[in-house]
Amino acid sequence: MPLVRILVDGYSLLHNWPELAPGKPRHSAAARDELIHWLTQYRDAIGTPISIVFDGAGAPPGTPKPICTPELEVLYSGAGHTADDVIERVANRLGAFGEVLVVTDDFKERDTVLSFGGFASSCLNFINDIESALKEQQREIVNRNRRERQKFKLPK
Repeated sequence: MPLVRILVDGYSLLHNWPELAPGKPRHSAAARDELIHWLTQYRDAIGTPISIVFDGAGAPPGTPKPICTPELEVLYSGAGHTADDVIERVANRLGAFGEVLVVTDDFKERDTVLSFGGFASSCLNFINDIESALKEQQREIVNRNRRERQKFKLPK
């Protein structure tokens, strides 16, 4: 079955990616925005929809409404629930439609997702995947641009 969605534990990934929004607190809007920016680029490179789930109970007042498109959605768990709760529930429900990848460093959450047939990735492995995919995309763009320029060169 194909991979239908990647579910990301937002704060888990932020805590494991210190190069992202350096000098900004991990729970800040700036850090969340930077994570969303990178995951949007990654989604564009691989074509698999991504859901980023943050613990909503800790979201400060004035947190913007979640982004919700078929390609990328940003969710905050409701009061009394954690991002882990949301991710586990969604992964279980989406399993009927294809494979689901959960990105977190929470071992209990990864074990739960694996127990009902989902896949799990550590944050470090996922960061490496993002960086590799974006480098490959950049190489493809450079090569395509080079080929396109060659089409328009005048013969000597």
